Amino acid sequence: MAENILEMREIVKQFPGVLANDHVTFKVEKGEVHTLLGENGAGKSTLMNILYGLYSPTSGEVWLHGKKVDIHSPKVAIENGIGMVHQHFMLIPALSVIENVVLGMSENKQVLDLEGASKALVELAEKYNMKIDPHEMVENLTVGEQQRIEILKALYRGADLLILDEPTAVLTPQEVEELFKIINKLTGEGHTVIFISHKLNEVMNISNRVTVLRGGKSCETVMKEDTDKHQLAKLMVGREIDLDRVLEEPKLGDVVLEMKDVECMGDKGVLALKGFNLTLRKGEILGIAGVDGNGQDEMLDVMTGLRKVTKGSIKICGADATNAKPRDILERGVAHIPADRHKRGMIKDMSIKENLMLINYYKPPFAKGKILDWKAIEEVSERMVKDFNVKTPTIETAGGSLSGGNQQKMVLARELDRDPEFLIAAHPVRGLDIGATEYVHERLVEERAKGAGILLVSTELEEVMTLSDRIAVIYEGEIMGVVDAEEATVSELGLMMAGSKRHEAVKGE
Repeated sequence: MAENILEMREIVKQFPGVLANDHVTFKVEKGEVHTLLGENGAGKSTLMNILYGLYSPTSGEVWLHGKKVDIHSPKVAIENGIGMVHQHFMLIPALSVIENVVLGMSENKQVLDLEGASKALVELAEKYNMKIDPHEMVENLTVGEQQRIEILKALYRGADLLILDEPTAVLTPQEVEELFKIINKLTGEGHTVIFISHKLNEVMNISNRVTVLRGGKSCETVMKEDTDKHQLAKLMVGREIDLDRVLEEPKLGDVVLEMKDVECMGDKGVLALKGFNLTLRKGEILGIAGVDGNGQDEMLDVMTGLRKVTKGSIKICGADATNAKPRDILERGVAHIPADRHKRGMIKDMSIKENLMLINYYKPPFAKGKILDWKAIEEVSERMVKDFNVKTPTIETAGGSLSGGNQQKMVLARELDRDPEFLIAAHPVRGLDIGATEYVHERLVEERAKGAGILLVSTELEEVMTLSDRIAVIYEGEIMGVVDAEEATVSELGLMMAGSKRHEAVKGE
């Protein structure tokens, strides 16, 4: 029988107004990849932050190697052989790799032996088939390289139990493959990995066992070979979920977006889009795939009039929209579900009815001349809340007090109620649970059927491949290629996401 090296018994974590962990019991065996699966807000990261000493449990016990331990700080966790790679890396960009690795270690003397430490780190890296330059500045590394440094940092400090929190969120498919090879090598040598995720394909690929959390409680622990994606999704949500969406053949109409040789500057004063070309027609969903930070935000800004184009042209619904004002663009039948709903999609302190009229407040039925018609506003708002299944006691409720899923439904209601010809959907399900995600995807497919042209921007490759008719890959402000979704492979898209032009990506397969 396998040895339980970790037991978290009846863990409760109460924050003001939120019960994040509700009597969770979690057991991990030596040498396994044990996935902690659950939706956003299910309590996964909270539980692991307790194990790593970042939080203290309200009640409950942690046992390591058969002994009860009090892990009240990350220092104590590290001393007990626990390492954690956070979703948002904890490296200091202005320091070198080796300086980051040895930073804060108790073994450090007044004069650091960086050369000796570098030699040991390189040997450790070679053991796991990782190539690193210990003297390279962290700010010059790719996201995948930074993640590997985080893993090496934990191993260098003696971790035999490694927690990886959403480790694939910012990686290309090829980098995910490399990460999984490293994980398999680690467990093959006796290390144990706790893998936090909500991506079902990856969970089925890498896990030995899976524990599902729902609403702060541990639902069930299953062996990978005894389950499948559909059962795991049902455990996460508590009901059946349709994971196999099939799109009908698109009925293509007029061009709603045409970008030709567009260039613009980024916030750091360098070109963010370079020779950018893109075309979208009515009746199709064009997915934009790419690792976050490759020009997606700037592309959306120039489309919606929030950033100036320095070269090239943009046509929206047949009319020139190069450097047009945001309101003029919206008036052309454009709707926009922004990437950050709190920053650009809603005003948290405003009521639901006020948020629902934010764009068309100056037009009928919301206004009579220059006077707001509150009776009409309330009638229309009640209808939208009902049509889009926004769960709220009243339309007077502040938008910010809704759950994330209901906030997104509120934004969807306002944008889709305008019957757009061109819909920009940027990360439309980011931070949403599976149920809300399913709902948002259904509404996007409905808009496509109505004849809207939809631009779907997402870093979730699975989402892009499932929903799109065509997929364009963006890398460092350029389109690497456009491929029909039916023909797209993860391998080809991954190579383009890493900077290969489409013909090079196909050749490299």
